[in-house]
Amino acid sequence: MTPRHAAVAACVGLLTAFSYLFFPGHTYLQQDSQIYLPILERLWDQSVLGQDLIAVRHHVTFTAYDELALLLRKLTGLEFEPLLKADQLFSRAIGILGVYLIATSLQLPPSLALIVAAVFTLGATIAGPAVLTVEYEPKPRTSAVPYIFLAVGLVAHRKHLLAGIAGTIAFLYHPPSAYAFWGIYFLMALWPSDPETMKRHIRGLIPLAVGVVGLFILSRTQIGGPEPQSFFGRVDPELEELQRMRASYNWISIWIHRWIWHYLFLLLVSLAALWRLRDRATSDMRFFLAGLPLIGMLSVPASHLLLEQWKWSLMPKFQPARALLFLVALAVILAACAALRAAHARKIPEAIFWAILAYVVPTHTRILDVLWPDLSNEVIRRKVYLVLLFAILAAAAGWLASRRTPWKWPAWCAALLLPFLLIPYYGKVKNYPQFDLTELDELSRWARANTPKDAVFLFADSGKELFPGMFRTKALRAIYVDWKGGGQVNTVKAFGQEWWTRWQETMAKKFEPELLNRYPDLGITHVVLKTASPLPSHTPLFKNKMYAVYSVSREH
Repeated sequence: MTPRHAAVAACVGLLTAFSYLFFPGHTYLQQDSQIYLPILERLWDQSVLGQDLIAVRHHVTFTAYDELALLLRKLTGLEFEPLLKADQLFSRAIGILGVYLIATSLQLPPSLALIVAAVFTLGATIAGPAVLTVEYEPKPRTSAVPYIFLAVGLVAHRKHLLAGIAGTIAFLYHPPSAYAFWGIYFLMALWPSDPETMKRHIRGLIPLAVGVVGLFILSRTQIGGPEPQSFFGRVDPELEELQRMRASYNWISIWIHRWIWHYLFLLLVSLAALWRLRDRATSDMRFFLAGLPLIGMLSVPASHLLLEQWKWSLMPKFQPARALLFLVALAVILAACAALRAAHARKIPEAIFWAILAYVVPTHTRILDVLWPDLSNEVIRRKVYLVLLFAILAAAAGWLASRRTPWKWPAWCAALLLPFLLIPYYGKVKNYPQFDLTELDELSRWARANTPKDAVFLFADSGKELFPGMFRTKALRAIYVDWKGGGQVNTVKAFGQEWWTRWQETMAKKFEPELLNRYPDLGITHVVLKTASPLPSHTPLFKNKMYAVYSVSREH
């Protein structure tokens, strides 16, 4: 490793740490890890969560994420949490490296390419399909998407076999996240060119062929009794109504009217920036720099046609519209590259213009609110100031990069790292809530030590809160039903029907004490209530400042 490689690796590690600790940050058991962790725990130990709908009716057949997690736990003896967080951190670093490679392929100096990677690492929320360019939690998509950016970066440097390996890893983690990359790669490989170039392109397809065979074998040997999957069925009216209510992000007609101009604007930004950089991009890179944003945009009408018109049951699982994340990501990457290229050429006004377009995306979900701001709104005003500050810092860093001045490295460091600190603290951007889990952890430890493994809990007055799903994983005890778990109605029809029945039976109405008499017939053994609403006629088995647990067995 050369000194420059070591310096780049150190900077990638620094950006990974800053993005994890400060912004966009990280969570655990607040999003889809509430779904994947119970599945993994059940696959690891068949004696736990046997009564839990989420853990038993799993949907991890067509991903290698579970096999990798189980293998790592077997080899290390560690719990899933540190292993999955380590995978999340490593994958985030992989994505940063990939964006760095993309930027250097556009002939930016390494120091400025790192600023491009830093802007990307600030993340972005893709409203509508509800996905992120930089995910907060460990889950299959969190690991898959960074390998796509690495694969694109390797293609940019003509490392097609390595790009194929990276793209195949993404496919093994989460096939729906990889379809945009492989669709473009196939087009590139089949595009007429000289024999040597075509041979190099075809070489990149070899790892995918191996990966497809490997994933098929894994799917045939899946442990844990996976739920049968229907690939060619139709979404019936009953299931459509349920999915529209609980998983609306898959149904384009629900949100597109609010976001269409937002995404069309970002498509214009990405294509305009690519036009500005066209003389720097290789022919292979043009396929991806133009193709990924276009596939992202075209995924919207495609999803509408395949799901809402043809009712194809695979689409709620495949979620093609989430390819919009590549449109947003490429708009940021290309605008940042255009900004730093202009600054390096001492075209400061142009550099600031492009930098504003790059920095506005991670600063505010609806970017047009900041580009055409209501300055009477203090939050918007703060974000406008931040975007202008970051744009000026990036322009200054680009301009000073080729000059001998003591201000060169301070300006570079400020452009690289200040956004991670100022966006959450001065900009008041909070990507997720902060919970005090002291009482929940205490409850979970008690349940794990003092209730049978087949116990079934109901958080009867929790409504749509996230705490029941957290308890499921921490205590390794089944939850009868919870709102977050209902997001899986897009995976298996039988699951959706059962989840909705359970929700209607227990959670749709306000909790009343007389309902306790019905719970044993449903298989519920313990009810958890907030201590603000205790049951005077019942003695709690456990109680702390926030929760009280009551037995509802027939013997009570």
